[in-house]
Amino acid sequence: MTTTSPTWNHAPVRVGLVGAGPWARAVHARVLAAGPETVLTSVWARRPEAAHETAAPYGAGVAATFEELLDDCEAVAFSVPPSVQAELAARAAEAGKALLLEKPLALDLAAARRLVDAIDASGVVSQLVLTNRYHPATRRFLAKARTLDVSGARSCGLSGAFLGGDFATPWRLEHGALLDLGPHLLDLLDAALGPIVRVRGAGDPRRWLELTCEHESGAVSQASLSGSVEVERGITRVELFGRHPELALDFAALDHEESWPVLRHEFATAVRTNHPPELDAHRGLYLQTLIAGALEGQGV
Repeated sequence: MTTTSPTWNHAPVRVGLVGAGPWARAVHARVLAAGPETVLTSVWARRPEAAHETAAPYGAGVAATFEELLDDCEAVAFSVPPSVQAELAARAAEAGKALLLEKPLALDLAAARRLVDAIDASGVVSQLVLTNRYHPATRRFLAKARTLDVSGARSCGLSGAFLGGDFATPWRLEHGALLDLGPHLLDLLDAALGPIVRVRGAGDPRRWLELTCEHESGAVSQASLSGSVEVERGITRVELFGRHPELALDFAALDHEESWPVLRHEFATAVRTNHPPELDAHRGLYLQTLIAGALEGQGV
């Protein structure tokens, strides 16, 4: 795992982790425990044995209740289904804890708005784990994209995750790729081409969904989404076209470990400075609004 990050001259942020599933173990726990910007203080999960398994490699504690976790940290990271996150993160915000949130914020727009209202009322810092946005290659791609007059773009997020395995979870199987993969592509297309003013969806989020996005700039972009196709490995790609050579970013070619030190450093910096980052809960609410628009447009 890559751990190189800028010099850190502050006390580490004490972070509690809610959740002990495969993503919590593979990413949240090990990244937060790697420091120096953060330290994993404790883990709380519905299954105590899973919490022990997640916490033990890092010498973190296991909280008996969510309230006990809150008492033992200054920030909370969430790796739970969206419906659980929306409820518990609001309670954590009300307790004055900074939040490291997964996408989507919630299962629906109303719940996402309630969470953001709780965050705003408390004044706590929040940040989204939009993995791709923390990779240096993505940032170079977006910086270049913003200098171009892009006419159109196409993108895809395709995997077989819903066909079986750790990520064939109930909420993903019920709601499909739009809620799971949609935030990633909508965020990238919006960041590269400018604000999305309209999004339309066609297809079945549980099988294959096509999104067409109209941007404030006049550009049009498309996104193909599926978690139910047999591919050797996940495919995430963005291609930009205009009166310039094609600009493309293929995430299969990237080492995703490069994202985590950046995410950890930026979250800890946001907490210590009490200055919200670009990718905060308001960004998550904006993406959830686009998702709701796509759902309305196709009558799902």
